Amino acid sequence: MSNLFSNEWMSKYQDVWNNESELSGELAKIEFNSVIGYGFDGDENPIGVLTVKKGKAVSSGAYKGEELNWDLRASETNWQKWIAKPPGMVGLGMAYTARKLKFNKGDYSAIVKDPRMAGPFIKSFAAMGQV
Repeated sequence: MSNLFSNEWMSKYQDVWNNESELSGELAKIEFNSVIGYGFDGDENPIGVLTVKKGKAVSSGAYKGEELNWDLRASETNWQKWIAKPPGMVGLGMAYTARKLKFNKGDYSAIVKDPRMAGPFIKSFAAMGQV
């Protein structure tokens, strides 16, 4: 596996994202647009960024100061654990409550309150496991 959230990793993640109908296809139905940062807890900035337009990832790579809608952070150990065995909604809820998964930007409760977003959010962790 390449370095987590590196340019190479994010490019592969973009491809997987776009090939997962339960992820990009479902988000296309709600015309989901977002700039999502991924990184490690405690770092000033995210490492990687994924830009999504109408459900499809249209660009990815190293974070270069983009305005983010979502900024997801966790320890490298937790990211690796979730990539190896993607969590379900309960597991993500527990990780959020225990502050193992942090939203430096974005609203976790907005995701769980909207089933059209909750399913794809869970699927995004499974997609990471395919990189």
